[in-house]
Amino acid sequence: MKLISKAYELMDNKLIRAGVLAAIFLIVASFPLYFNNHYINIMLIAMFYMLLALGLNVIVGYTGLCDLGYAAKFAIGAYTTGILVNVFEWSFWLTLPVSIAVSIVIAVIIGAPTLKLRSDYLAIVTLGFAEIVRITARNLSITGAASGLHGITRPELFGFRLTSFTHWFYVYLVLIVIFIIISFRIRHSRFGRALAFIREDEDAAQAMGVNTVLYKLYAYILGAVLGGITGSFYAVQMTSISPNSFDFTQSVNVLLAVILGGMGKIPGVIIGAAFFAIFPEIFRDIPFVGDMRMLFFGLLLVVVMINRPQGLWPDRLRANDKLPDKI
Repeated sequence: MKLISKAYELMDNKLIRAGVLAAIFLIVASFPLYFNNHYINIMLIAMFYMLLALGLNVIVGYTGLCDLGYAAKFAIGAYTTGILVNVFEWSFWLTLPVSIAVSIVIAVIIGAPTLKLRSDYLAIVTLGFAEIVRITARNLSITGAASGLHGITRPELFGFRLTSFTHWFYVYLVLIVIFIIISFRIRHSRFGRALAFIREDEDAAQAMGVNTVLYKLYAYILGAVLGGITGSFYAVQMTSISPNSFDFTQSVNVLLAVILGGMGKIPGVIIGAAFFAIFPEIFRDIPFVGDMRMLFFGLLLVVVMINRPQGLWPDRLRANDKLPDKI
């Protein structure tokens, strides 16, 4: 605990923090130079969950909303891109603005009437929305019905096609940096401080003049957009998608990564997603352990949450139970 506290103090120094971040980026960027495709693929899975966790963190960590249907957010982006690329033969890069626009429209349609709800009621609505999206995709011919979309063309960038694990590793790395910058700007803005008030005490925030429903809707839209963008890249990276890729388990996995890492804390969310994706793979090839690796993973999760109930790297604002001094 003392080491963690010392790390917090050191990271408060902007120069040290910049140096640490630069070193981490260089180490991660050199990963494909020293590891084979198997380990790069594991890192791609971890990076995919990092992107989703950063998007969900805006909704759950910053705003305190309970979203059990985040799989629907990146399903919308994935199907939008998949349909435009496969059926209408669009360039992938042209599908991104459409994916963002569709994510915004769907977020407004779902969020505007439901974000007045709180806690369990909101969780049930988001869960129901995710099931509606999944079942709709399973029954429409344009989405490929139950078999999904296959043979989605991978995009070209600077004249060459993104086909290898290494290509996608660097694409995801750039996306993670962009998502981190967006998350950081949100958190340290007037908008982010308003979300913190809503998260800690919505009634008090409303009494102080904060339009809680509107701010929650903005956060819901931002989370949906980040999820939609991730889904678009996921569709062309995998070249195929199906309704089974967006079931309730995926939503729980992303929510688990956010809670495990520390809600509202960007490094915590990234660590939680990496821990969730990489740890089960460590024990896959160990004799007598590989078949029960999820049992050990579950036990470790219990131990972590007992000893670190606010996550591996919690937000000190939540840990200290203090609100910002001003909006």
